[in-house]
Amino acid sequence: MRKAASSVEGILFAILLALCVVLSLAADSFFSVQNAFDLLNNQSVNIIFAVGLVVVLIAGGIDISFSVAASVVQYVVVVMMIRIGGGNWLFGFAAAMACGLTLGLFNAFLIHRLRIVSIIASIGTFNLFFGLLMYLTRGRSIYAIPDWLDERVALLTVGADRAQATLYLPALVMLVVVAVTWFILAKTGFGRLVYGFGSDPEAARRSGVRIAVMQGFAYGWLGLCAGIAGLMQAHMVREVVPNALYGRELDVLAAVVLGGAVLGGGRGSVPGAVLGVLLLAVVQNGLNLLGVTPYAFKAIVGAIILIAVTFTNFDKVAPLIGLSNRKARAT
Repeated sequence: MRKAASSVEGILFAILLALCVVLSLAADSFFSVQNAFDLLNNQSVNIIFAVGLVVVLIAGGIDISFSVAASVVQYVVVVMMIRIGGGNWLFGFAAAMACGLTLGLFNAFLIHRLRIVSIIASIGTFNLFFGLLMYLTRGRSIYAIPDWLDERVALLTVGADRAQATLYLPALVMLVVVAVTWFILAKTGFGRLVYGFGSDPEAARRSGVRIAVMQGFAYGWLGLCAGIAGLMQAHMVREVVPNALYGRELDVLAAVVLGGAVLGGGRGSVPGAVLGVLLLAVVQNGLNLLGVTPYAFKAIVGAIILIAVTFTNFDKVAPLIGLSNRKARAT
């Protein structure tokens, strides 16, 4: 399992490297520190989403409500901070993680207790969260956010004047979330249980694994990541727009499956998810620099999802296209 993940990660890294070389030759502005920093700043939110989503996919589930959950979190947190007099980063992170965790556990409750199929549950909560958010806020944005959230925190600045490139706080937060998620999945016994549960839930249950804990962790972790991502997105754009994150779920899902996760569970990795996001981001960035219509990128995302679903169900598809397994050949 880990060898397969390493193989996928190696292939993705090679493709990413080759693509960067090609785009550097095709567009002079691509190979620059400023473009690299912009890429990391802009993709930090998607990477945080991705490492949360990969946990759900490894555990055998799926969730597309995380983007609107992040929108709900950022709106709730900013309103809360304003009402208590402004707040600070500590209160902001605590509130965002608690709110995101609650929304994630709500999905877990629907799936585990009410026995709703994960994709149906997440479609339902996607519309429930977004509908309530737009109804209660009337679609109004918040421009006067607390000062601590409005002032960008620079981590690293290279160059000067117009050639200046800056890496901001979301990149550091993203690295922390990536590191913690990777450690849990790759270096702990609990992480191995998550993989085992995703591969064969029934066998895991018979061996004593508590399904409620597995599903609670997977969806709760994604919710927590969504809360953090929502706060970071509000920090980067310096405002809260209710529908700003609407539609990102499919891009992130495509990136995660491109990184080696499968919709059937038991496979996937944090490095693969990160590389998947970066690869799609580089493709999108390159298309923009080359003046290609953004609809081409949407077509690429759709193709990746279709291919991922096809390979996930390959055993069912193979007989339909005339392929037979080894056992059939032997007979």
